[in-house]
Amino acid sequence: MTRPIYAIGDIHGYRGELAHALDLIKADGGRDARIVFLGDYIDRGPDSRGVIDTLIAGHAKGRDWITLRGNHDSYLPRFWHAGEAFTSKGHPDLPWWAARLGGDATLASYGIEIEGKTDAQLLEETRQKVPKEHCDFLASRPLSHQEQGLIFVHAGLRPGLPLKEQSEEDLTWIREPFLSDSRDHGALVVHGHTAIDAPRHYGNRINLDGGTGWGSPLYPAVIEDDGVWLLTDAGRQPLKPVD
Repeated sequence: MTRPIYAIGDIHGYRGELAHALDLIKADGGRDARIVFLGDYIDRGPDSRGVIDTLIAGHAKGRDWITLRGNHDSYLPRFWHAGEAFTSKGHPDLPWWAARLGGDATLASYGIEIEGKTDAQLLEETRQKVPKEHCDFLASRPLSHQEQGLIFVHAGLRPGLPLKEQSEEDLTWIREPFLSDSRDHGALVVHGHTAIDAPRHYGNRINLDGGTGWGSPLYPAVIEDDGVWLLTDAGRQPLKPVD
C-alpha cells in the first residue's frame, strides 16, 4: 500500500453524515484522498437524493472514489426500470417502499408521497421525478474492489471461494456463514451491511456499518500499512482487532 486508503460504510440517505465524514477525510488526507464507499447509499435516511447527488458530483470532479453497490442500491433502479417492488431477499413479502426497508424515505426525498396511490401510479410518478441518471448510477456500481492485502465488498464473501467466483447475491447480501467464519480470507475484508453498535475489527474482516441507517454516526476509516483508524472529531482512534 503506497498511500492511505479511506473507507465509508453504509450511508442510508444521511447526507449530513456523509458530508461530515468527507470533511474528516479531507482534514486527514487532503482533497485527493482515495475513498472506497461500501454501498447502501439510499433508504431510511432523509436525503437519499442528496447522497446520490454528492457521489455523482464527486465522480464528475475526478475524485479518487470507488463507489461499490449494496443490496439497497438495487431497489430503486429495479423499480424504476422494471416496476419490480418485491425484491428484498430478507423481506420478500414487503414492497421496497415499506418503512421497514426504507424506500418510503427515499421516495420522499424526491417529493413522492406513497399514501393513497396504486403501485402503477407510484411507478409513474417515480419515473417522472427520479432522474434516470440516479438509477443508472446506482445500478452500474461495481460489486467489489481489491488491492494488495485488502478486499472491499458491501456484505462479505462466501468463505472458501476466491473473489472472482463470488455471486452478486453473496457480495451484497451475505451474513452467515461469513460473519462467524474466523479463517483468513487471503486479504483483510472491509465490509458493511450488517449493522452493529460501532465499527469493529475482527482480525480477518472489518465491519464499518455502525448503524448510520438507524441514526448512529457515520465514522470513516483509514487503512495504512501499520494499522486501521476511525476518524472522529477528536482525531484518529485506533481500530484494533477484538479478542
